[in-house]
Amino acid sequence: MNSSVPTQSVQPGLKRYPILLFLVGAVFGGMAVLWVSPRWLPDLVASLNGANPKAYWYLARGSGLVAFGLLWLTVVLGLGITNKLARLWPGGPAALDCHQFVSVLALAFAAFHGLILLGDRYMSFTLADLVLPFSTEGYRPLWVGLGQLGFYLALPVTFSFYIRRRLGYRTWRTLHYAGFIVYWLITLHGIKAGTETSSPFGFGLYIVTGLSVYFLMVYRFLIAIRSSGTTRHQGKSVSRA
Repeated sequence: MNSSVPTQSVQPGLKRYPILLFLVGAVFGGMAVLWVSPRWLPDLVASLNGANPKAYWYLARGSGLVAFGLLWLTVVLGLGITNKLARLWPGGPAALDCHQFVSVLALAFAAFHGLILLGDRYMSFTLADLVLPFSTEGYRPLWVGLGQLGFYLALPVTFSFYIRRRLGYRTWRTLHYAGFIVYWLITLHGIKAGTETSSPFGFGLYIVTGLSVYFLMVYRFLIAIRSSGTTRHQGKSVSRA
């Protein structure tokens, strides 16, 4: 497929049923791990069942960083498609498929990031704390709530790809702009609610990813202005002719 094909004419590379199978497989895979772990990893299970297990907190931190990295990647891919930079590499259709798949994968890691905290006894989060935004009174409710809002907003943005024909391209594209809000909400959540910001790695991660997204957003804005000016100029030339 030619990489110059317009975005609105490209169909999702990932269909509904494979996505559903992927999610179902993730659930059953998690159940299988719970069943196998006591037999294969007894020391890990003993640690998780101890008086002060830290594995849940480490898993939450690790999955949160992975989810943020995937979110950054899907935003960069989306901007690369609209900026036409994806034509250079890996190509428009390939970037579109990666953008879609990485978005779903980011949601999966984000859900795991929140749910695994149910096992952390130090935080003592309840399911209601994790589901209801700004309800974690014991730990930075504002910044945790921003992350929860970002996750909920990411759901319609991600899965709107499958109902794009019903929504219409303009409506779908307008809804997709909410992806920028998702990114900055999650970034604030990571910086203020996460524990990695104080480390050189975490600080550098947020600086590099934030600046790259900001640069691509400005570049996209300048292209839109240039395209608008070119369209007006062509319209005036046609009217004079």
